[in-house]
Amino acid sequence: MSNITYIEAISKGLREEMQRDESVFCLGEDIGAYGGAFKVTKGFIEEFGEERVIDTILAEAAIVGVSIGAALMGLRPVAEMQFADFISNGWNQLVNMGAKTHYRWGAAVPMVIRLPSGGGLHAGPFHSQNPEAWFFHVPGLKLVAPSTPYDAKGLIKSAVRDNNPVLYFEHKYLYRHVKGEVPDDDYTIPIGKGEIKRAGKDITLITYGSMVQFSLEAAENLTELGVEVEVLDLRSLLPFDKEMILASVRKTNRAMIVHEATLTGGIGGEISACITQDAFEYLDAPVKRVASIDTPVPYSPPLETYFMPNTEKITSALTELAEY
Repeated sequence: MSNITYIEAISKGLREEMQRDESVFCLGEDIGAYGGAFKVTKGFIEEFGEERVIDTILAEAAIVGVSIGAALMGLRPVAEMQFADFISNGWNQLVNMGAKTHYRWGAAVPMVIRLPSGGGLHAGPFHSQNPEAWFFHVPGLKLVAPSTPYDAKGLIKSAVRDNNPVLYFEHKYLYRHVKGEVPDDDYTIPIGKGEIKRAGKDITLITYGSMVQFSLEAAENLTELGVEVEVLDLRSLLPFDKEMILASVRKTNRAMIVHEATLTGGIGGEISACITQDAFEYLDAPVKRVASIDTPVPYSPPLETYFMPNTEKITSALTELAEY
């Protein structure tokens, strides 16, 4: 067991998968000699060589296209987008080719795209987005978003071993802000299974990624009002753990969804619809959502703080929901 950061857990899990399976290789911009923009692949090229740690040209469409082709030939590529925002340049390859190949002729497409995403680092509108909702609507893709080092290692391993395209959303703010105990031996976390990060009986709070930490802090704040909030970490966004969500809502009778991505068209809307459809008779209040406001991510630190959810905003929303 090691106490390591979120980014170290991703690196450790990926390295172990490359050691375990020679068909696994990495590709992306500056991931080799430079070790990646955030140093996830630091030291990989020395250990695995240039044939398995490939520095690509600056062309995300090419990176995604090569990954699809390699996967169809029996390899297991792990492609890095320097920032999740840049995946838009590989949209056609991923959504119209990679996601649909299995449905068209039954072929496996075992590939992972690592997507450093999210705000909180004052990086501006082109380097801070949370684009998971873009792909949430695409059959054939799987989406995961770990919030802890333990989950980060377990989910990168599951993503690499999966025979479908998996988008691995790794939050940049969590890279070096979160540490935790991570087993040194091999383990995986099943894609599609969430986790109750905090048990409670009065409100169900559903969240993922960077918002898990803020939500746990807010849940502790509500104890002053005698309210016990149950915090669910989705971990997997597509598919998401409907059974866990519905069981919790049927127990607490109140639900709130928190995500850093902007509100309109976000994943929270689909989860809200799921709760309304399958647990409506259990609700004592409308389903509430907390998310970033509907603008591009501001560069200015004070504006970015205003833009994003935080512990204070989540605490306020929980209080309103408890008092409804």
